[in-house]
Amino acid sequence: MESAEIRRRWLSFFEERGHTVVPSASLIADDPTLLLINAGMVPFKPYFLGETKPPFPRATSVQKCVRTPDIEEVGKTTRHGTFFQMCGNFSFGDYFKEGAIKLSWELLTSSVEDGGYGLDAERLWITVYQDDDEAEQIWRDVVGVPSERIQRLGKKDNFWSMGVPGPCGPCSEINYDRGPEFGVEGGPAVNDERYVEIWNLVFMQYERGAGEGKEDFPIVGDLPSKNIDTGLGLERLAMILQGVQNMYETDTLRVVMERATELTGVRYGAEHGSDVSLRVVADHIRTSVMLIGDGVTPGNEGRGYVLRRIMRRAIRNMRLLGATGPVVAALVDVVIRTMGEQYPELVTDRTRIEAVALAEEARFLKTLNAGTNVLDGAITEAKSAGTAVLAGDKAFLLHDTWGFPIDLTLEIAAEQGLSVDEDGFRRLMKEQRDKAKADARSKKTGHADLSAYREVADTSGATEFTGYGATEGESTIVGLLVDGVPSPAATEGDEIEVVLDRTPFYAEGGGQLADTGRIKLDSGAVIEIRDVQQPVPGVSVHKGSVQVGEVTVGASAYAAIDVRRRRAIARAHSATHLTHQALRDALGPTAAQAGSENSPGRFRFDFGSPAAVPGTVLTDVEQRINEVLSRELDVQAEVMSLDEAKKQGAIAEFGEKYGERVRVVTIGDFSKELCGGTHVHNTAQLGLVKLLGESSIGSGVRRIEALVGVDAYNFLAKEHTVVAQLQELVKGRPEELPEKVAGMLAKLKDAEKEIEKFRAEKVLQAAAGLAQGAQDIHGVALVTGRVQDGTTADDLRKLVLDVRGRIPGDRPAVVALFTVANSRPLTVIATNEAARERGLKAGDLVRTAAKTLGGGGGGKPDVAQGGGQNADAVGDAIAAVERLVAEVS
Repeated sequence: MESAEIRRRWLSFFEERGHTVVPSASLIADDPTLLLINAGMVPFKPYFLGETKPPFPRATSVQKCVRTPDIEEVGKTTRHGTFFQMCGNFSFGDYFKEGAIKLSWELLTSSVEDGGYGLDAERLWITVYQDDDEAEQIWRDVVGVPSERIQRLGKKDNFWSMGVPGPCGPCSEINYDRGPEFGVEGGPAVNDERYVEIWNLVFMQYERGAGEGKEDFPIVGDLPSKNIDTGLGLERLAMILQGVQNMYETDTLRVVMERATELTGVRYGAEHGSDVSLRVVADHIRTSVMLIGDGVTPGNEGRGYVLRRIMRRAIRNMRLLGATGPVVAALVDVVIRTMGEQYPELVTDRTRIEAVALAEEARFLKTLNAGTNVLDGAITEAKSAGTAVLAGDKAFLLHDTWGFPIDLTLEIAAEQGLSVDEDGFRRLMKEQRDKAKADARSKKTGHADLSAYREVADTSGATEFTGYGATEGESTIVGLLVDGVPSPAATEGDEIEVVLDRTPFYAEGGGQLADTGRIKLDSGAVIEIRDVQQPVPGVSVHKGSVQVGEVTVGASAYAAIDVRRRRAIARAHSATHLTHQALRDALGPTAAQAGSENSPGRFRFDFGSPAAVPGTVLTDVEQRINEVLSRELDVQAEVMSLDEAKKQGAIAEFGEKYGERVRVVTIGDFSKELCGGTHVHNTAQLGLVKLLGESSIGSGVRRIEALVGVDAYNFLAKEHTVVAQLQELVKGRPEELPEKVAGMLAKLKDAEKEIEKFRAEKVLQAAAGLAQGAQDIHGVALVTGRVQDGTTADDLRKLVLDVRGRIPGDRPAVVALFTVANSRPLTVIATNEAARERGLKAGDLVRTAAKTLGGGGGGKPDVAQGGGQNADAVGDAIAAVERLVAEVS
């Protein structure tokens, strides 16, 4: 049975039994505690926690998941993979243990003709949590599983949580006996290779707190209702139904391995090491395609780092298998063709996916050989020094300069019997790795525990947003926090967070900044609002300070936004939509939105592109946008089903989570996007859009910054003033300025060359006098001294070599000259062959001088260069060189 059929049967079975089919969410997790979706229940977490009321009592899905903690085990075992599909059925306060157990048994053991998977019931073994008498009784007495095939296991094995604070509970696992060829008998408690887990039924009753590992965490309370969360690994079931040895030999991965075999000539099954590499390639390329498909781009942080690490491991393993050129295009093609039946969006987005993947391969191949040489040198150096540890700064250099993920460095070093100073590496990386994530998270949640916001949501429900049609209106204060703690009242000067039952204030989201304004109470109290966020879905938290009077929960209020700011932001947001569409028209669908920020009078727009956008294209995009403004197109918003929006061709932003009902913003016949933000009513209201330029903000992601309306006009007015001033200075028309300025710069460059030539000649004029003034140190001609400050390193080197050349070759000679440039001392030292025969080497002399100068240096025995920090120590450095020459000669 093919994987696509396994998926189809799952969804069909549960839909026929009253479950709502929920499409797989994006791999990009809408959860601050996760980078990527790592379990089938993650999209349903708000329902299990009681943050949001579920729109259905039963649901089923086949969820895309990515896990990377065991990435080093990929390819080595039959079970570990970074991407997998989790088939799940869920109950929200509906059926519980008995219902879940009976449904799972029916689907697994029903015949293929009756819509089941047709597994032999005699080969199924059950595990339950050690204290769960109820689950064992249901399996034994209701379903009919013999007691000898039911085993009890502890918290480590049969108590489920996500590894972070959230829902949890005891679980029961269904395991399949693959037969004696896979190991000894005795059930899953004895041998999990033979008795492989295929389905986990989680009886979700509790909420866990923070803690380490699978066992060391507290249970902080019961969930609002008893729920069911089950997960069946599609790949594991495919392994059993297709009769293969491991998940890599199933239909969706086998074809990738076969393509890798064609590209490298290495046959699968010939040798263990190459088999592992082929499995790694198949798994990692498929994961990469799925991540890129959901909008992740390679980078050095967060999800981008996960993707980069996985892609580069795949590419390196292809090199280990013998591939010498680019291979990603062929491998990505087979993944899209294989997975496209289950996920049609892969086929639709093929061009963008291929562009991102090929750009990352090209980037890595460009540095792979050089980086590998650097790493090989570092490994050789470490072994020569007798250490088994590769220095952290070497690992950082490989990461920062050559694009080697630390995990790749760890892997290669381990192959050579070395460990890596990870603490040193992490210390160098910490600041740039963590700062952005911490800032974003603190801004969203403020200082309060999320439970405080959930309590308001439970008591008063979601905040009604009135801001699409109104800029002010009456409301009631339903929640109040002072310094992050719930409070019944607040007084003048307090920093507070206010929740209203209805509000015209837009909460930051979808790239649009929050509204600011004031909330006035009937009592005369005034609150100045600086920010609005939604730390939990549906609850708008207004952050500000009490200006006058006392604020109390339950008080009537009148909320009014800063209308001028809102209108400026709306212009920016509508301009962002126009820019997005104009870019897609110019560059194709690969120019998909990767983020934005709409602020008063200006915006920035991030989009996917493997290379810089040419200036001519950017000019055309800007012209197209402003032409649309002149057409005075109406801007309309309409709420519809997600399916209907897709049918109409509305563009959705990668990584955004959408409900069944979505808001679609349409700008005439030009643009149509899913958007919850505020906009102008007509494009003429934008006035003018000026694109300031574009730049790279990460691998495969570019950023455009732009001005809108009055801000754009002011910018152009300033530019006009500058042009007028230049016209006056160079006495030319505007169109002549580039040529005239270029001519002036050329003349200036020529003059600088003449000055440099004159200065160099002046320096070299001193060569004869320096050679004649050589000291005699035990028969060695020694020339030392400090030449004119500001002499460049290149000129100093020429002077030293010139002086050495003026001393007869049969006489041992050492020339050591010093200068100070930009407040830093510099030295160049040269020796002739006769001096080197006496043991006088330039590199040794430079190291002595540079140490005195507070720096370092080195070079060849005949000529070397060094420098330092202490310009006042030049005299001491000269003396140190003279002493060393006297000692050696």
